[in-house]
This record gives sequence, C-alpha cells and structure tokens, in this order.
Amino acid sequence: MILSEAVETKIVRERRDTLLRTFSLLKGLPVYELASGQKLGEVCDVSISGHGSVVGLLVKKGAFIKKTFQVKVEQVSSFGEDGVMVKDKSALDKLETEPEYTFEHNQSLAGKKLLSKEGEQLGLLEDVYFLEELGTIVGYELTDGFFSDIANGKRVIKTTGPPAIGEDAIVVTVKSR
Repeated sequence: MILSEAVETKIVRERRDTLLRTFSLLKGLPVYELASGQKLGEVCDVSISGHGSVVGLLVKKGAFIKKTFQVKVEQVSSFGEDGVMVKDKSALDKLETEPEYTFEHNQSLAGKKLLSKEGEQLGLLEDVYFLEELGTIVGYELTDGFFSDIANGKRVIKTTGPPAIGEDAIVVTVKSR
C-alpha cells in the first residue's frame, strides 16, 4: 500500500499487523486505564526524540487546572480509534522537564520546513506517520499552503533512516519508490 493513498484514513496497515498512526488522529483521544476503565486524561501532543522517533504521548489531566503527563510508547497497551489504553495509571509520568521536541508545543515540529538530503524543499510539515509499537516515524504529511492544498492536495512522503532536526528545518532521506 502506498502511504499517500492513506491520507483520508490516517491509519494504515503497512505490513502484517503493523499499524501506522498519525498524530492528528491521536490528538484529543482519551487515555484509559485497562484495569478499571477510568479515563486518565486526553492526548494533547507527542514527545519526539532528536533521532526522530515518537517516544511518548503527552497527556493533559485534570478538570480546571490541567497538568501534563507523559506516557511512554512502550507503556501503551493499544491505540484504538476512540481511545488509548494503558495498563494502569502508573504509566503516567509527571512531566518534570520538557521533551526534546513535540509536534505542536515546546520545540514544535509542526509547520517546519522539510528538506531532502539533496537540498530540495519538500514542503511544510503538517502531520507525521509513525509505527504504533515502536514509535518510529516513517512518513510525513506535507503542505505547500492552503490554496496549493485545495488545488493539488497534501503530499505524503516516506523516508528512510532518522531525520536531522534543526532549528530551521528537518532534513530527511526520501525513500525511492
């Protein structure tokens, strides 16, 4: 299956039993404890390492004063269409220090320029595709702006290897078709 064909569903079965997920589908999903069914919070962002892997989900918890917690990807029991399941509330780690990168908040990657190793500007980062179990980012949804998106649609590129994340741009190795 070509990754760009999956832009509408944003959940893609790549190889047998390996799912790709996008951040845009995770944002706002409730996080539940498997043992009790208790809602622990809602996904508000993803934590991304300098090597370009999703290492955790940032979860807002609380009624009026919301505190941010992190759930490491390996602590997630399952990613569902309607919620994220964790074994128990001990999977929530209080966020003491800000993650290296996030998709939308501190050190945000959303809207950043994506460049190929050959120096070609590919577009602005709109969303990321990652392997659920591993957190490995394998594709990027790009935009060239509102009018271009209407005329041509958004583009999705597959990459190989980790990206180089810089202050001004993200440099990737584009996977040949």
